Amino acid sequence: QIEKQGQQIGGIGDKFGYFTEGMALPSMERILMERFKMTFIMPRVRIRKNGKTIEIDVLAYANDDVDLAVVVEVKSRVKNDAIEQLRKMMTQFREFYPEHRDKGLVGILAGVDWDRGIAEKAREVGFSTAAIRDEIFELTTPEGFEARRW
Repeated sequence: QIEKQGQQIGGIGDKFGYFTEGMALPSMERILMERFKMTFIMPRVRIRKNGKTIEIDVLAYANDDVDLAVVVEVKSRVKNDAIEQLRKMMTQFREFYPEHRDKGLVGILAGVDWDRGIAEKAREVGFSTAAIRDEIFELTTPEGFEARRW
């Protein structure tokens, strides 16, 4: 009985995560096109390779003059472990996507409810940050912030 309830609660958490990702996507598409000049934007990307899996909430990239890939991790509640999760994703990215190995790579951590100090900590690591305001996600990275190239 307890195990079944645990599975149900986990399922609700997953559904809320998908809801948050869906809520973020229209705003993220706008940000990725306008601010980062992305031409390819793909939500919920999952790749399996050599027995490992990577899941990216939003993957965007542009070729030619832009020559950049952007990984977006979306969280309903952003805690410290989200930074480590995105950092791990960034370090594994080229293993899973060798076709983008020569592109610059930046990460955006987006969330609805942020634990205190986490946005600042994410920017210290080199990630751009985005939060929801008036039902629209906006970048919360200060003017002049330069995202780390991974």
